[in-house]
Amino acid sequence: MLSQLQSHLLSQNLKSLPPSSPPRSKPNSLHFLPITTTATRLSFSGLTHQTHPARIASSTPMSSNHSFTLPDIDLDHFAAVANSLADASGQVIRKYFRQKFEILDKEDSSPVTVADRAAEEAMVSLILEYFPSHAIYGEENGWRCKEKSSDFVWVLDPIDGTKSFITGKPLFGTLIALLYKGKPILGMIDQPVLRERWIGISGRRTTLNGEELSTRTCSALSQAYLYTTSPHLFSGDAEEAFARVRSKVKVPLYGCDCYAYALLASGFVDLVIESGLKPYDFLSLIPVIEGAGGIITDWRGHPLRWEASPDSSATSFNVVAAGDEQIHRHALNLLQWQ
Repeated sequence: MLSQLQSHLLSQNLKSLPPSSPPRSKPNSLHFLPITTTATRLSFSGLTHQTHPARIASSTPMSSNHSFTLPDIDLDHFAAVANSLADASGQVIRKYFRQKFEILDKEDSSPVTVADRAAEEAMVSLILEYFPSHAIYGEENGWRCKEKSSDFVWVLDPIDGTKSFITGKPLFGTLIALLYKGKPILGMIDQPVLRERWIGISGRRTTLNGEELSTRTCSALSQAYLYTTSPHLFSGDAEEAFARVRSKVKVPLYGCDCYAYALLASGFVDLVIESGLKPYDFLSLIPVIEGAGGIITDWRGHPLRWEASPDSSATSFNVVAAGDEQIHRHALNLLQWQ
């Protein structure tokens, strides 16, 4: 259970959110709006799935692969804030998409742009406003919190798929995860150019723009559609392991980054296998995939878990996600990862 101080801070933060807006007379298929003023942002952030025409998440309970008990908190408030984060990030990203800007190389030689950094800062400022006691771990700036630990940690990747963004391909995404004691309880994949938003919340069915969705049944690898970002991202034993699976599937496909996991949750893809992902690349995917009825683990079949702290390093993980339990098991058997 939360400590008395944490409970007090949480209740004060939730009370600071504005009341829900009245229902609209006409449904709108998109449940997120561009932010033009502070008042607009605050008005939207107060919406919940009960009052907005496109619901944040379904009340349909979803089973979890791992036993976990949440404290008595209102997840709809967290989802409303997460929507605001994606709105703010999307406004920044759309301004730079297919425009000319400087591209820099980080220490690991991966590219970063002004859009990555500005989008992360836009999200960080909102989290600090709504939940000042929460911690933040962003791809661009790491850990941010006045304390050395927090039960609640927001993990942010402003542009997952920066190379796609740089080359004008709208198959990147903004990833937002909220962890409670290391467990992802909320995950979001937002594609700001296509205006598509997948939301996964613990215990609920995953939604795309407010509509419930699910993975599809596919029990045979010979009929499976497989995605990975690039075959060139595998090396050594990992390259050989991936090749064993790739040789058995019906169609191997490349180049979607986080968007491939969104397609899996929507029932268009059967399997996604990747190597060397960082925590901010996959933590938000867990509630989305599991809430759609899929499975996402490391290559040994173990749950994906990462503890965020000021001293945490963003270590690399091998990830496999499947829409069908049998496909997941077959993939693990072929990966043979020890």
